[in-house]
Amino acid sequence: MGRRSSKIAGRKGAQDAKKAKLYARIGKEVVSAVKKGGPSPVSNTALATVLEKAKELDVPKEILERNIKRASEKGQEAYIEKVYEVYGFGGASMVIEVLTDKINRSVAAVREVVKDCGGKMADPGSVLFKFRRARVVNVKVSDADKDQLLSIALDAGAEDVIEPPVYEYDTEEDMSESYYKIVSSAENYSTILSKLRDEGVIFETDNGSELLPISTIEMTRPWT
Repeated sequence: MGRRSSKIAGRKGAQDAKKAKLYARIGKEVVSAVKKGGPSPVSNTALATVLEKAKELDVPKEILERNIKRASEKGQEAYIEKVYEVYGFGGASMVIEVLTDKINRSVAAVREVVKDCGGKMADPGSVLFKFRRARVVNVKVSDADKDQLLSIALDAGAEDVIEPPVYEYDTEEDMSESYYKIVSSAENYSTILSKLRDEGVIFETDNGSELLPISTIEMTRPWT
């Protein structure tokens, strides 16, 4: 019982951390939109778009209101979106997206992490073309029956359901923590979320979009 409780607590902690990151990102997007076009979604289409996305992602109303107010405070800078392209272990391509009010600080932090992990920064345009942007719903393998998920997703107009990769060194726990990715157009995303809710399927939304690799290769672990 103790081990099961620990697993549940660990999983809840991970889910809470993901929510916190989502709320922080949406908050920054709200601030940037207000800085550019004012606090009214009626006249500020950028803000209206962010608020609609926030509603779709179940971001609490108080977080949105707090950041709209925050955007009008003296000294509050607008957040700028930056994209960094990176080569990781074995030359694996990665894209790092950040929202920052201090560009020099963000690039220094990214460089440090990349270097510590054995990677290196890539030239602009050398990595990004290997990915495509889409709306994605993530469903943990242990939370869904594959056939049921396929039926729900395709009936709701999903473009694809990507199964998690399986590697020879995966443990049972690794596999239970992997995810199906339901790929959707922006127009069908809300419909898919509603269908999953109706069927009682637990899911995790994206942050407004997700970059998916156009092709993948299997790599060995650094320590093998």
